Amino acid sequence: MKFSAHDSWDVHEVKELFVRTFSDSEGESEGLLIGDLVEELLTTTDRRDLRVFAAADGDSPAGYILFTRLTFESDIEAFLLAPVAVLTRYQGKGVGQGLIRFGLESLRQEGVALAFTYGDPAFYSKVGFRPVTEDMIRAPLPLTQPEGWLCQSLTGDDIPRIPGESSCVKAFDNPAYW
Repeated sequence: MKFSAHDSWDVHEVKELFVRTFSDSEGESEGLLIGDLVEELLTTTDRRDLRVFAAADGDSPAGYILFTRLTFESDIEAFLLAPVAVLTRYQGKGVGQGLIRFGLESLRQEGVALAFTYGDPAFYSKVGFRPVTEDMIRAPLPLTQPEGWLCQSLTGDDIPRIPGESSCVKAFDNPAYW
């Protein structure tokens, strides 16, 4: 499996991989919802605020992850990991974890201090994410499952308390995703 950063991408190809993956696991309506989110992220987010990473089996895409900038009142450099998709036939083989580790290392090399995600703590703890409370670091919108608000320091330092509000890219500024 080859992991890589993508500076250019085929929006339709990336979207379709997310639609297929989420339709397989969560149903067609969820697949379409996430596919539309991915299309919006790829077409409306400033390139400085978006990172796309891929896993490929030869020339065939096996998975994609996206990171988008999170902004805080302080000047800390942070990105949000979401969404993540690995085709069903590659799941359970370490592809997702390898892809996430590759993306996190790439962000670390850029000087990004913190990575966040909002998801299953059991899965994301395998790649170094830890739960944080909103008293410690506020999410951009109210969380329906606060236990899923997760963070990872990319500097080796402890995760700091970050006072004040946070904001996300426009495509994520929707309560349906939180």
